[in-house]
Amino acid sequence: MTTECTQKTFEFHALYRRDVVAEFNGGTLTSDGGALLLREVEARLGVIARFAECFMDYRKPEWVEHSVYSLAAQRVYGLALGYEDLNDHEELRRDPLLAVLAEREDVEGEERRQERDRGKPLAGKSTLNRLELTGEEVKETERYKKIRLDTQAVDRALVDYFLDSYRRAPRQIILDLDATDDTVYGNQEGRFFHGYYGDYCYLPLYIFSGRHLLCARLRRSNIDASEGAVTEMERIVSQIRARWPRVRVVIRGDSGFCREEIMAWCEANQVDYVLGLAKNSRLIAAIEPQMSRAQARHQRTGKRARVFADFSYQTLESWSRSRRVVGKAEYLNKGANPRFVVTSFGQRAWRARALYERFYCARGEMENRIKEQQLELFADRTSAASMRANQIRLYFSSVAYVLMEGLRRLGLAGTEMDRAQCGTIRLKLLKIGAQIRVSVRRILVSLAGGYPYQNLFWLVYQNLAPPVEN
Repeated sequence: MTTECTQKTFEFHALYRRDVVAEFNGGTLTSDGGALLLREVEARLGVIARFAECFMDYRKPEWVEHSVYSLAAQRVYGLALGYEDLNDHEELRRDPLLAVLAEREDVEGEERRQERDRGKPLAGKSTLNRLELTGEEVKETERYKKIRLDTQAVDRALVDYFLDSYRRAPRQIILDLDATDDTVYGNQEGRFFHGYYGDYCYLPLYIFSGRHLLCARLRRSNIDASEGAVTEMERIVSQIRARWPRVRVVIRGDSGFCREEIMAWCEANQVDYVLGLAKNSRLIAAIEPQMSRAQARHQRTGKRARVFADFSYQTLESWSRSRRVVGKAEYLNKGANPRFVVTSFGQRAWRARALYERFYCARGEMENRIKEQQLELFADRTSAASMRANQIRLYFSSVAYVLMEGLRRLGLAGTEMDRAQCGTIRLKLLKIGAQIRVSVRRILVSLAGGYPYQNLFWLVYQNLAPPVEN
């Protein structure tokens, strides 16, 4: 049970002859002074603005105190700054710096209609919660939940963010597909027990291109990992080709996506693929000569040995045609470790070893991006009762990831943190103590003088500054 703190002064162990005393009387302070850099990213890219446009607002304008942009920004910035739960916003709603980020003109909440809201410029948890709980349709009789999210518009926006990150059309785009577990602890809609993960969970589908997030689709867990992948690829590839008709698109995934439906779709739509292929007795027999050579090399050197095989293969029933398969015959201290991939690339485009080691294995980087979003931007906070509400929560996390990726790509370019993960960026760049003073003419944010990364902050600021016009 929570209790209300009434103590004003806190006495700690003395430092030699001096008492050490703490009081909550420092004035208007924030621990997120570096978040002003995120606001500059938003000014450059319009990530939250585009996301806010995906909401349909059915509220009566004369009663609106918090715009859709302000609500969406408050939630997205909150996630980026480490505040994963809506309950956090009962206190955050008083933060004038977060009000600045959310573009609230009345940053101190002095002009709120209700007396009880004075001093609270931002929305509370109940108001923010309605963004998630509004259904696909808003009825005339609905009193509170009146801001509906167009999920298809968000899907398009995620791809647009990616496309807009390029100044010119790239020669090739690689789309990485993967499924992961999202453990749930309640009786949420769509949750099932998954034997592989050994728990009740969702099975979201992610599609990345490098560090760019293009799709985060929440799914039930009683399905095949590849279910719905063709639908997502169709819309993403068509959106990419609408802007860049000649770009080469490559699909990359593990053996969970090695399905006839996916490969046949790729072949019919001039999309290349490199997919993991689950081993079986026929495949193992096909690379037996190479495995014997690898074993002999391992016994001679005592080190890991790899020999690659390149051959045509067709399943007995599930595949409609013969396809190129690359087999890795690897021998380790613990024994044989065969692996296989199937691809649409010919031998001229990619030799066997390079295809496996340089191209296919690079997909492992995507797993780091999924962990980054789930653990550091709280994509696994899917505790709402309905799948729609949990999908909307996943969208908020996804937009927070896109915003942080924009900071990494634009602001941190050329610095020692240009490959840092979101949690590290938050800790070293955004979590800066600051005092806030508001006057008629300006909002002065006095950052902590002891902040240890001031040179990094200056570099990021310079990177995000608009170009000087001649």
